[in-house]
Amino acid sequence: MKLLSFLLLLFAFSNCTGKVPLSQEKEAQNVTFNEVWGEVISDPLESLPQNKISFFKLSTLKKNKILENAQRTLDDHNDILKPFNKLAHPNGICFKGVWEIDTENVYGGYFKNKSKALIIARASTAMSNTKSNKTRAFGFAGKLFPTTKPDKMNHEDSANFFLVDDLGGTKASSYAQVELTNEPEVSITPEVIKHMLYTLKVSHTFSKVDSHPTIRQLYEISYLGEGNSTNIITPKWMMIQGQDSQKNADDFRDELKITDGEVLQFSINVASQIIDGKKDWNKIGTIKLDTSVVSNSCDRRLHFHHPKWRDDLKHVLP
Repeated sequence: MKLLSFLLLLFAFSNCTGKVPLSQEKEAQNVTFNEVWGEVISDPLESLPQNKISFFKLSTLKKNKILENAQRTLDDHNDILKPFNKLAHPNGICFKGVWEIDTENVYGGYFKNKSKALIIARASTAMSNTKSNKTRAFGFAGKLFPTTKPDKMNHEDSANFFLVDDLGGTKASSYAQVELTNEPEVSITPEVIKHMLYTLKVSHTFSKVDSHPTIRQLYEISYLGEGNSTNIITPKWMMIQGQDSQKNADDFRDELKITDGEVLQFSINVASQIIDGKKDWNKIGTIKLDTSVVSNSCDRRLHFHHPKWRDDLKHVLP
Protein backbone atom coordinates (compact mmCIF):
# COMPACT_ATOMS: atom_id res chain seq x y z
CA MET A 1 0.00 0.00 0.00
CA LYS A 2 2.83 2.42 0.78
CA LEU A 3 4.44 1.70 -2.57
CA LEU A 4 1.14 2.40 -4.29
CA SER A 5 0.80 5.67 -2.39
CA PHE A 6 4.26 6.68 -3.56
CA LEU A 7 3.39 6.11 -7.20
CA LEU A 8 0.24 8.11 -6.87
CA LEU A 9 2.16 10.97 -5.33
CA LEU A 10 4.62 10.99 -8.20
CA PHE A 11 1.66 11.93 -10.37
CA ALA A 12 -0.12 14.15 -7.89
CA PHE A 13 2.97 16.21 -7.18
CA SER A 14 5.09 15.79 -10.29
CA ASN A 15 5.71 19.54 -10.19
CA CYS A 16 6.61 19.69 -6.49
CA THR A 17 9.52 22.02 -5.96
CA GLY A 18 12.22 23.03 -3.58
CA LYS A 19 11.43 25.84 -1.17
CA VAL A 20 10.48 29.23 -2.59
CA PRO A 21 10.00 32.30 -0.33
CA LEU A 22 6.43 32.81 0.79
CA SER A 23 6.46 36.18 -0.95
CA GLN A 24 6.43 34.24 -4.23
CA GLU A 25 3.25 32.35 -3.30
CA LYS A 26 0.68 34.51 -5.07
CA GLU A 27 -1.72 34.57 -7.96
CA ALA A 28 -0.25 34.72 -11.43
CA GLN A 29 0.65 38.09 -12.90
CA ASN A 30 -0.40 39.09 -16.40
CA VAL A 31 2.28 37.89 -18.81
CA THR A 32 2.68 37.15 -22.49
CA PHE A 33 3.52 33.81 -24.04
CA ASN A 34 6.80 35.25 -25.31
CA GLU A 35 7.78 36.46 -21.84
CA VAL A 36 7.37 32.99 -20.37
CA TRP A 37 9.07 31.23 -23.29
CA GLY A 38 11.86 33.80 -23.21
CA GLU A 39 12.65 32.76 -19.64
CA VAL A 40 12.57 29.05 -20.55
CA ILE A 41 15.18 29.47 -23.32
CA SER A 42 17.32 32.04 -21.48
CA ASP A 43 19.85 29.52 -20.14
CA PRO A 44 20.22 26.50 -22.48
CA LEU A 45 22.45 23.64 -21.37
CA GLU A 46 25.20 22.27 -23.59
CA SER A 47 24.98 18.76 -22.14
CA LEU A 48 22.05 16.73 -20.84
CA PRO A 49 21.84 16.86 -17.03
CA GLN A 50 21.29 13.68 -15.08
CA ASN A 51 19.45 15.08 -12.05
CA LYS A 52 18.74 12.52 -9.35
CA ILE A 53 15.82 12.18 -6.98
CA SER A 54 16.85 11.94 -3.34
CA PHE A 55 15.27 11.09 -0.03
CA PHE A 56 17.35 13.87 1.54
CA LYS A 57 15.78 16.53 -0.69
CA LEU A 58 12.30 15.81 0.67
CA SER A 59 12.74 17.26 4.14
CA THR A 60 14.98 18.86 6.73
CA LEU A 61 14.96 18.40 10.48
CA LYS A 62 12.30 21.10 10.75
CA LYS A 63 10.49 21.07 7.41
CA ASN A 64 8.49 18.52 5.42
CA LYS A 65 9.36 20.06 2.06
CA ILE A 66 7.24 17.77 -0.07
CA LEU A 67 4.12 18.54 1.96
CA GLU A 68 4.82 22.27 2.07
CA ASN A 69 5.63 22.48 -1.61
CA ALA A 70 2.76 20.29 -2.76
CA GLN A 71 0.37 22.76 -1.17
CA ARG A 72 2.08 25.66 -2.93
CA THR A 73 1.83 23.81 -6.24
CA LEU A 74 -1.94 23.94 -5.83
CA ASP A 75 -1.99 27.61 -4.82
CA ASP A 76 0.68 29.35 -6.91
CA HIS A 77 -0.43 30.17 -10.47
CA ASN A 78 2.80 31.82 -11.63
CA ASP A 79 4.34 30.34 -14.77
CA ILE A 80 7.95 31.11 -13.80
CA LEU A 81 9.39 30.88 -10.28
CA LYS A 82 12.79 31.46 -8.74
CA PRO A 83 15.10 28.44 -9.20
CA PHE A 84 13.85 25.27 -7.47
CA ASN A 85 14.42 21.52 -7.49
CA LYS A 86 11.74 19.30 -9.01
CA LEU A 87 11.34 16.45 -6.54
CA ALA A 88 9.84 13.78 -8.80
CA HIS A 89 10.45 14.67 -12.48
CA PRO A 90 13.89 16.31 -12.39
CA ASN A 91 14.97 15.74 -16.02
CA GLY A 92 13.05 17.26 -18.90
CA ILE A 93 12.95 18.96 -22.27
CA CYS A 94 10.70 21.94 -23.03
CA PHE A 95 8.80 22.91 -26.15
CA LYS A 96 6.72 25.67 -27.67
CA GLY A 97 4.01 25.14 -30.25
CA VAL A 98 0.29 25.16 -30.96
CA TRP A 99 -2.70 23.30 -29.51
CA GLU A 100 -5.41 22.91 -32.16
CA ILE A 101 -8.84 21.25 -32.03
CA ASP A 102 -10.30 20.24 -35.40
CA THR A 103 -13.26 17.97 -34.52
CA GLU A 104 -16.77 18.83 -33.37
CA ASN A 105 -17.42 17.77 -29.77
CA VAL A 106 -19.55 18.61 -26.71
CA TYR A 107 -16.78 20.05 -24.55
CA GLY A 108 -16.15 23.66 -23.60
CA GLY A 109 -13.32 26.17 -23.62
CA TYR A 110 -10.25 25.16 -25.61
CA PHE A 111 -11.61 21.67 -26.19
CA LYS A 112 -14.16 23.25 -28.57
CA ASN A 113 -13.86 22.62 -32.27
CA LYS A 114 -11.67 25.20 -34.06
CA SER A 115 -9.97 26.23 -30.79
CA LYS A 116 -6.33 27.19 -31.22
CA ALA A 117 -3.91 28.16 -28.46
CA LEU A 118 -0.21 28.61 -27.92
CA ILE A 119 1.34 25.95 -25.72
CA ILE A 120 4.49 25.55 -23.65
CA ALA A 121 5.12 21.93 -22.66
CA ARG A 122 7.68 19.86 -20.77
CA ALA A 123 8.36 16.18 -21.40
CA SER A 124 10.05 14.42 -18.50
CA THR A 125 10.75 11.16 -16.72
CA ALA A 126 9.77 10.39 -13.13
CA MET A 127 12.53 9.49 -10.72
CA SER A 128 16.03 9.57 -12.29
CA ASN A 129 16.36 7.37 -15.37
CA THR A 130 16.52 8.97 -18.81
CA LYS A 131 18.10 6.21 -20.96
CA SER A 132 16.27 3.68 -23.11
CA ASN A 133 17.72 0.61 -21.40
CA LYS A 134 16.28 1.70 -18.04
CA THR A 135 12.79 1.73 -16.52
CA ARG A 136 11.28 5.14 -17.30
CA ALA A 137 7.96 6.76 -16.38
CA PHE A 138 7.29 9.36 -19.07
CA GLY A 139 5.44 12.55 -18.23
CA PHE A 140 4.03 15.46 -20.24
CA ALA A 141 2.97 18.77 -18.68
CA GLY A 142 1.23 21.36 -20.85
CA LYS A 143 0.46 25.05 -20.37
CA LEU A 144 -2.14 26.61 -22.69
CA PHE A 145 -2.28 30.34 -23.41
CA PRO A 146 -5.68 31.47 -24.81
CA THR A 147 -4.25 33.26 -27.83
CA THR A 148 -2.33 32.74 -31.07
CA LYS A 149 -0.48 36.05 -30.64
CA PRO A 150 2.71 35.44 -28.66
CA ASP A 151 3.06 39.08 -27.54
CA LYS A 152 -0.56 39.48 -26.40
CA MET A 153 -0.95 40.08 -22.66
CA ASN A 154 -2.58 37.07 -21.02
CA HIS A 155 -5.26 38.25 -18.57
CA GLU A 156 -6.30 34.71 -17.65
CA ASP A 157 -4.28 32.06 -15.88
CA SER A 158 -2.71 29.58 -18.26
CA ALA A 159 -4.54 26.25 -18.34
CA ASN A 160 -2.26 23.47 -17.10
CA PHE A 161 -2.57 19.71 -17.59
CA PHE A 162 -0.53 16.66 -16.55
CA LEU A 163 -0.19 13.30 -18.30
CA VAL A 164 1.86 10.16 -17.49
CA ASP A 165 2.12 6.75 -19.17
CA ASP A 166 2.76 4.50 -16.13
CA LEU A 167 3.63 5.76 -12.66
CA GLY A 168 6.02 2.90 -11.97
CA GLY A 169 7.68 3.12 -15.36
CA THR A 170 8.03 0.75 -18.30
CA LYS A 171 10.77 -0.56 -20.57
CA ALA A 172 9.37 1.29 -23.60
CA SER A 173 12.28 2.16 -25.86
CA SER A 174 10.61 5.27 -27.28
CA TYR A 175 8.54 8.18 -26.00
CA ALA A 176 6.44 7.85 -29.16
CA GLN A 177 5.39 4.30 -28.18
CA VAL A 178 3.49 5.26 -25.04
CA GLU A 179 0.05 6.70 -24.37
CA LEU A 180 0.15 9.47 -21.78
CA THR A 181 -3.04 10.10 -19.84
CA ASN A 182 -4.39 12.04 -16.85
CA GLU A 183 -5.29 8.74 -15.13
CA PRO A 184 -2.21 6.58 -15.74
CA GLU A 185 -1.49 2.95 -15.03
CA VAL A 186 0.18 2.07 -11.72
CA SER A 187 2.93 -0.57 -11.77
CA ILE A 188 5.24 -1.69 -8.98
CA THR A 189 8.69 -1.92 -10.58
CA PRO A 190 12.24 -2.58 -9.32
CA GLU A 191 13.00 1.12 -9.76
CA VAL A 192 10.34 2.00 -7.19
CA ILE A 193 11.56 -0.64 -4.74
CA LYS A 194 15.15 0.59 -5.12
CA HIS A 195 14.11 3.98 -3.76
CA MET A 196 12.39 2.58 -0.67
CA LEU A 197 13.29 5.40 1.75
CA TYR A 198 12.10 7.96 -0.77
CA THR A 199 8.96 5.87 -1.22
CA LEU A 200 8.15 5.77 2.49
CA LYS A 201 8.71 9.51 2.93
CA VAL A 202 6.40 10.66 0.16
CA SER A 203 3.73 8.08 1.00
CA HIS A 204 3.54 9.55 4.52
CA THR A 205 2.13 12.75 3.02
CA PHE A 206 -0.40 10.88 0.85
CA SER A 207 -3.61 11.75 2.67
CA LYS A 208 -2.61 15.23 3.79
CA VAL A 209 -2.91 17.16 0.55
CA ASP A 210 -4.99 15.40 -2.10
CA SER A 211 -7.71 12.80 -1.69
CA HIS A 212 -7.86 12.11 -5.48
CA PRO A 213 -4.24 11.68 -6.59
CA THR A 214 -4.89 9.07 -9.27
CA ILE A 215 -6.42 11.53 -11.75
CA ARG A 216 -5.69 15.12 -12.77
CA GLN A 217 -8.87 16.96 -13.75
CA LEU A 218 -9.10 18.85 -17.05
CA TYR A 219 -11.49 21.70 -16.27
CA GLU A 220 -8.83 24.40 -16.64
CA ILE A 221 -8.88 23.69 -20.38
CA SER A 222 -12.67 23.38 -20.71
CA TYR A 223 -13.21 26.60 -18.70
CA LEU A 224 -10.51 28.63 -20.48
CA GLY A 225 -12.07 31.60 -22.25
CA GLU A 226 -15.57 30.82 -20.96
CA GLY A 227 -17.34 33.61 -19.10
CA ASN A 228 -19.80 31.26 -17.43
CA SER A 229 -18.80 27.69 -16.60
CA THR A 230 -22.19 26.57 -15.26
CA ASN A 231 -23.12 24.33 -18.19
CA ILE A 232 -19.65 23.53 -19.47
CA ILE A 233 -18.91 19.86 -20.14
CA THR A 234 -15.39 18.67 -19.33
CA PRO A 235 -13.85 15.42 -20.57
CA LYS A 236 -13.02 13.05 -17.75
CA TRP A 237 -9.94 11.68 -19.50
CA MET A 238 -7.37 12.99 -21.95
CA MET A 239 -4.63 11.03 -23.70
CA ILE A 240 -1.89 12.10 -26.09
CA GLN A 241 0.38 9.97 -28.24
CA GLY A 242 3.18 10.79 -30.67
CA GLN A 243 1.91 10.69 -34.25
CA ASP A 244 5.25 10.55 -36.04
CA SER A 245 8.24 8.33 -35.39
CA GLN A 246 10.78 10.15 -33.26
CA LYS A 247 14.53 9.70 -33.70
CA ASN A 248 16.23 6.57 -32.41
CA ALA A 249 18.13 7.88 -29.41
CA ASP A 250 19.43 6.56 -26.11
CA ASP A 251 18.16 9.51 -24.07
CA PHE A 252 14.52 10.58 -24.43
CA ARG A 253 15.58 14.23 -24.71
CA ASP A 254 17.67 13.46 -27.79
CA GLU A 255 14.74 11.50 -29.21
CA LEU A 256 12.42 14.50 -28.80
CA LYS A 257 14.89 17.21 -29.79
CA ILE A 258 13.50 19.38 -32.60
CA THR A 259 15.83 20.69 -35.30
CA ASP A 260 15.12 23.42 -37.85
CA GLY A 261 12.01 22.76 -39.91
CA GLU A 262 10.81 19.78 -37.87
CA VAL A 263 7.43 19.57 -36.16
CA LEU A 264 6.80 17.12 -33.34
CA GLN A 265 3.13 16.06 -33.25
CA PHE A 266 0.91 14.44 -30.63
CA SER A 267 -2.73 13.48 -31.11
CA ILE A 268 -5.24 14.85 -28.57
CA ASN A 269 -7.78 12.23 -27.50
CA VAL A 270 -10.59 12.62 -24.96
CA ALA A 271 -13.20 10.39 -23.32
CA SER A 272 -15.90 10.62 -20.67
CA GLN A 273 -17.42 7.15 -20.78
CA ILE A 274 -16.31 3.53 -20.58
CA ILE A 275 -17.88 1.27 -23.20
CA ASP A 276 -17.36 -2.51 -23.11
CA GLY A 277 -14.72 -2.08 -20.44
CA LYS A 278 -12.66 0.46 -22.40
CA LYS A 279 -12.49 4.23 -22.44
CA ASP A 280 -14.34 5.64 -25.44
CA TRP A 281 -11.43 7.63 -26.88
CA ASN A 282 -12.10 10.19 -29.60
CA LYS A 283 -9.33 12.06 -31.39
CA ILE A 284 -10.26 15.75 -31.49
CA GLY A 285 -7.04 17.57 -32.32
CA THR A 286 -3.28 17.84 -32.41
CA ILE A 287 -0.42 19.36 -30.47
CA LYS A 288 2.23 20.63 -32.89
CA LEU A 289 5.59 21.52 -31.35
CA ASP A 290 8.14 23.44 -33.42
CA THR A 291 10.93 24.36 -30.99
CA SER A 292 12.65 22.48 -28.15
CA VAL A 293 15.20 23.35 -25.49
CA VAL A 294 16.98 21.65 -22.61
CA SER A 295 17.69 24.46 -20.18
CA ASN A 296 18.18 25.25 -16.54
CA SER A 297 14.90 27.19 -16.51
CA CYS A 298 13.05 24.29 -18.15
CA ASP A 299 14.11 22.00 -15.31
CA ARG A 300 14.26 24.48 -12.43
CA ARG A 301 12.03 27.53 -13.07
CA LEU A 302 9.08 26.60 -15.31
CA HIS A 303 6.10 25.95 -13.01
CA PHE A 304 2.92 23.99 -13.79
CA HIS A 305 0.29 24.51 -11.10
CA HIS A 306 -2.13 21.70 -10.30
CA PRO A 307 -5.91 22.22 -10.48
CA LYS A 308 -7.67 21.82 -7.17
CA TRP A 309 -10.19 18.99 -7.08
CA ARG A 310 -13.79 19.87 -7.99
CA ASP A 311 -16.85 17.71 -7.37
CA ASP A 312 -19.21 19.77 -9.57
CA LEU A 313 -17.80 18.99 -13.01
CA LYS A 314 -20.11 17.84 -15.80
CA HIS A 315 -18.52 15.01 -17.79
CA VAL A 316 -21.45 13.94 -19.99
CA LEU A 317 -24.49 15.60 -21.48
CA PRO A 318 -27.29 16.17 -18.88
